Amino acid sequence: MRIDLATAPGSQERPNEDWVSASAPASGGGVLVALDGVTPPAGDDGCVHGVPWFTARLGGRLTELSGSRRDMPLDRILAEAVRATAEAHRDTCDLSHVRTPQATVVVVRWDEAYVEHLVLSDSVLLLQAPGGEVTAVLDDRLDRVPREVLRSVAATDALRNAEGGFFTAAADPAVAARAVTGRTPRGRVRAVAALTDGASRWTDTFGEGDWAECLAVLRKEGAEGLIDRVRAVECDPARPPARYKRHDDASAVYAEL
Repeated sequence: MRIDLATAPGSQERPNEDWVSASAPASGGGVLVALDGVTPPAGDDGCVHGVPWFTARLGGRLTELSGSRRDMPLDRILAEAVRATAEAHRDTCDLSHVRTPQATVVVVRWDEAYVEHLVLSDSVLLLQAPGGEVTAVLDDRLDRVPREVLRSVAATDALRNAEGGFFTAAADPAVAARAVTGRTPRGRVRAVAALTDGASRWTDTFGEGDWAECLAVLRKEGAEGLIDRVRAVECDPARPPARYKRHDDASAVYAEL
């Protein structure tokens, strides 16, 4: 088994709000977790801790539970991790605030029989079959929201964790039911990768290669190599900036099973 991961901040002036982790116990199987903390608009979000605190708490709980509670499906694990993280700051923060700290989520867990997955919001999961075919598992609800709507903070807030809008892991455990989940027989998966949107933009924003080519970069150059490629494209003055930010926190985790 080979596991490779990397993360890089979008700016040296701001903390990295992503979280990535991997676990491969000696007993077999493994877990990958990737979170992309949602940067709130300037102003109050009701929390005294901030997004990096939230993603570290949520990511740590997801990693621990995914490895230790193999009897629990991943949506239940996400619900429990959200609940526990909310309880950790319920007494100090306003968790009802629409911009309370939140994150996108990718979790992958495998054993000798199956590869399970969960995706919530716009991070990306890639599954590679033994023959080389690559499937992207996506939650595309945010992509369905018109760009002109997302330019408005008020309009975006109205769609955040709401029917007809998009969903992220925040303070309500019920959001776990909105995640894209599934499982694949272990023999049909050769490699997996989880990408936050700062890394997946190499394919879905800049069009430098398709998902199979993106996975090939991860295999040959590692997670850091993919992020370096993203930064090179972002710094090209001939290229228009990506949506929202020229540089974003970028994280990738890759595993060959």
